[in-house]
Amino acid sequence: MLKQSVKMAVSSIITNKTRSLLTMLGIVIGIVAVVVLISMVSSATNSIMGDLYSLGADKLNVTILSQQGPPLTVQEVSGYASKYSSVAYASPMARQSASAKTLTKTADASVWGVTPSYQQIEDLSVQSGRFLKSPDVDNNSAVAVIGSGLADSLFATTDAVGKTFFIGGRSFRVIGVLDDIPQTLLGPSNDMAVIPYTLAERIFSLNGVTAFIVKASSADVVTAAQEEINQELLNHYRNKNAFSILNQSALLSSLDSITSTLSYMLGGIAAISLLVGGIGIMNIMLVSVTERTREIGIRKAIGATRRQILSQFLVESLVISTLGGLFGLLLSWGILSLLSYMMNSSYAMSPGAAVLAVVFSMGIGLVFGINPANKAAKMPPIVALRTE
Repeated sequence: MLKQSVKMAVSSIITNKTRSLLTMLGIVIGIVAVVVLISMVSSATNSIMGDLYSLGADKLNVTILSQQGPPLTVQEVSGYASKYSSVAYASPMARQSASAKTLTKTADASVWGVTPSYQQIEDLSVQSGRFLKSPDVDNNSAVAVIGSGLADSLFATTDAVGKTFFIGGRSFRVIGVLDDIPQTLLGPSNDMAVIPYTLAERIFSLNGVTAFIVKASSADVVTAAQEEINQELLNHYRNKNAFSILNQSALLSSLDSITSTLSYMLGGIAAISLLVGGIGIMNIMLVSVTERTREIGIRKAIGATRRQILSQFLVESLVISTLGGLFGLLLSWGILSLLSYMMNSSYAMSPGAAVLAVVFSMGIGLVFGINPANKAAKMPPIVALRTE
């Protein structure tokens, strides 16, 4: 019975190609809106979350907003690791963009003033040479550990240990070259030049520590570490507005909540297109019932039951909406592929959005097909046969 209803539905769609395609168009547009919007938000969210996760959920970024009290020293910040069990490493941090030069080449560099602990905090590995050591910081040594990208730009090789370059007219000796660092929006990069924080204080004209980063002993105690650092700074500055602490774990949770809400909102807006498409299906099916009144009368006269007539038109509505959903998915895949190519990014179709869209489109077909199907099923055979 179901197989026969499907055959009749397909036959009716083929017979009225233009009308059927126009009916599907509303569903196709709705599916494209739902899938493309949600997939784009999902891909963008995954990219941002990936960058944030790469920074680590066990880290705290602290910024000193006011220097009304005594300046925070490098020794005080570095001592947090031994003072608090929840803190594994702590390092002052200063960052500025600058031009790095050799006698023949110039490259843009991101100059980071840190202490040796920064290597463990950011899990940096050195492919040649070494990282900063305590004597480099204590003696304000003009040495630098550079990223592989900066080494290649300045020296056309990553074998740059012992070579010299200049920043702001000051000469730096390369003591190490870092392994390649995955590209992220924030955090270390391959164009970085890591120098002792005490030297960065002079170059950047800083008065003590203006920012530092803390790595907790584990992700489970990051909140405890935040509370202890917060109390430490309150004792130092006597003003809660003198500093800010960014808990990246809390930031990840907040961002995840925001993007989920955004996805639901965009999905809801796009779903309106599907409802409009459903209304289009109902209108066309009502027209179809009117046009096929005599056919309905003949079928009832030769023994077709009300249930059979109902299922025939309901299946036809379902087939139209399902085909529209599948065409919409195919078009969505094409649009996302084109966007990925044009924007040199990765926009993948969200499986959840695709399944939800198709199920929703089938539901639209059933819901909006009930009224026309019911009208056809209730039609008296004698009245139907008399209709010209």
